[in-house]
Amino acid sequence: MLVFKNAKIMTGKGDTIESGLLLVKDGKIVDVVKEGDIPQGAEVIDLEGKIITPGFIDAHSHVGIGEVGVGWEGQDYNEISDPVTPHLRAIDGILPEDGGFKSARSGGVTTIMTGPGSANVIGGETVVIRTAGKTIEEMIVRNPAGMKAALGENPKRVYGVMGPKKSPITRMASAALLRETLVKAENYKAKLEKGEKDPEKMPERDLKMEAMLRVLNREMPLRLHAHRADDIMTGIRVAREFNIDLTIEHCTEGHKIAPEIAESGFPAIVGPSLGPATKLETKDITWETPKVLHEAGVKVAIMTDHPVVPIEYLGLCASLAMKAGLPEEEALKAITLNAAEILGIADRVGSLEKGKEADFVIWDKHPFDVHSRALKVYIRGELVQDE
Repeated sequence: MLVFKNAKIMTGKGDTIESGLLLVKDGKIVDVVKEGDIPQGAEVIDLEGKIITPGFIDAHSHVGIGEVGVGWEGQDYNEISDPVTPHLRAIDGILPEDGGFKSARSGGVTTIMTGPGSANVIGGETVVIRTAGKTIEEMIVRNPAGMKAALGENPKRVYGVMGPKKSPITRMASAALLRETLVKAENYKAKLEKGEKDPEKMPERDLKMEAMLRVLNREMPLRLHAHRADDIMTGIRVAREFNIDLTIEHCTEGHKIAPEIAESGFPAIVGPSLGPATKLETKDITWETPKVLHEAGVKVAIMTDHPVVPIEYLGLCASLAMKAGLPEEEALKAITLNAAEILGIADRVGSLEKGKEADFVIWDKHPFDVHSRALKVYIRGELVQDE
């Protein structure tokens, strides 16, 4: 057993133990307490003056599938041959040796959601993985974690302005393709049900529709790339039509329609906000968006969209949201517990609680301090980064 004592423990749940004990055994958190007996034979690590937080979680990135420091060889996240590719799986394109994983750990990030980009209306399945491991199989936390979809400028640009001049060239077409695919999935589901009763009527396997059925059956959400307020509302409209779960990702203009998003009950993953507006639909980008959404009652996470913003700056992004008015506790939740809840993994990670996996970071200063360093990073109780 490992016992970390005398550290300031920020649990990720909104509370802080000024000087406490963190007990870890067999990759799990045994307890988090202000004081208590130290088990005989435990290895005790004194962290006087240090801070412990849960491992950070980036709820939207392209680490491993959009490799850093290489050209086209490492760009595997946008299959621009077809605007509807739900059968693509992120796990088939991720390189565990990508330098983005090391960068993530250096910034205290222990878990990420990574997956296809936003060129297609439907891009494929995303995955939640740890940021350390030799193979994807040992890194997986949740697979699949959602179906990537996109509205707005990106599909229009790829298939209209830049590409083969085929649908979708307009926002209407993007929404129509999304609906059309969901209807096809409904029809495929009906055929499967008939085939179960009469094997002769069983349809041939359709990998695209099998993937979409997981969305239709609410086994995983539609993870919707949407910046502009009207695109966000279109996504909500479609989700309601088909009674599916939705996460609003980017949500750049979410502050303009915060009450409507709150009323929908869908969460928002905001970002990347560290940098200039790079296209028309992000012209109103502001660090106040997380605050406004939180105040309206929306569950909020913050993302880097790595490599758009380097993943090691996830903590900085949260601190800038705090600077713009998001309470400190909520800023930390936005990259820990809230992110875990949105990704459907909060029973395992996202906060320092008894029984959860021992993913945590030891800091020399408050993690939102620009001068802070992640001294040691643990994933499932194993030291994976040691400065």
